Amino acid sequence: MTLALLCAGQGRQDRAMLDLFADDPRAAPILAEASDVLGRDVFTVLRTEDEATLFANRTSQILCVTRGLVAAACLAPTMPFVVAGYSVGEMTAWGIAGIWSSERTLHLTAARAEAMDAASGTDDGLGFIRGLPRERVDALVAGFGCAIAIVNPDLLFVIGGERAHVAQCCSAALEQGATSARSIAVHVASHTPRLSTAVAAFRAALDSSEPAKPARGRTLIGAADASIVSGGRGIAGLAGQIDTMVDWAATLEAVLERGVDRILELGPGTALADMVRAVDPALEVRAIDDFRSVSGIRDWLAR
Repeated sequence: MTLALLCAGQGRQDRAMLDLFADDPRAAPILAEASDVLGRDVFTVLRTEDEATLFANRTSQILCVTRGLVAAACLAPTMPFVVAGYSVGEMTAWGIAGIWSSERTLHLTAARAEAMDAASGTDDGLGFIRGLPRERVDALVAGFGCAIAIVNPDLLFVIGGERAHVAQCCSAALEQGATSARSIAVHVASHTPRLSTAVAAFRAALDSSEPAKPARGRTLIGAADASIVSGGRGIAGLAGQIDTMVDWAATLEAVLERGVDRILELGPGTALADMVRAVDPALEVRAIDDFRSVSGIRDWLAR
């Protein structure tokens, strides 16, 4: 069996996203580190903060990376695996690969979010368009001053720009025959030129991060060019990801080319698992959010 772990981006977090792992001792140090970076107990944040705070860029990125790191630590797969991350999920993937400790991964995630917030317009955001060919989406985003942020399989495109323009672009896409299109709960125009001034600050943080090589048996696929990442040489691509379109369809194809026959999405959410199912229904694909217990996930992995 060849396993792949997929690490989700922000936008699907919920108040119960860490409950499955709350009592696992392997989760405790990561949860403590997340609380330190957030400046408040992570469970208090999840249970008491309002929706605007929960989905704010910095909080959102830290929560989503925490979820992936905790899930991987508690499952502790012993077989070799491939790992890749979607948007900020690539930070999770670098941590899971063993390039950084969980503590450093979370602090770097905070630095990433802070650089993005400093560069972002207050009214920036993301949306998605499904069901139109790439050339039609290119024309739409150009017409509304937006940009394609992420290319996904199955004619699904994430777009970024000013929120009002994103909403207008999504409405126009529906008028042109898109099967669905709407704004999403991400309040920064990730992976578009609107964040160009964030790249240098994040690159400086990465350059001082002392990245190791991936741990033995862990293969990291980077989203910058869908190739294998071997530590420090991937830093330029990871930094550049902030203001550059991500081709997740190509990244996912590179993961599958590694001979993967079982895929687990660490979440939060099931969006990445759903994408894989659409690409290859024959693959064994699950998401952590499909399960009710950690033991159930381990049993599935051990089959």
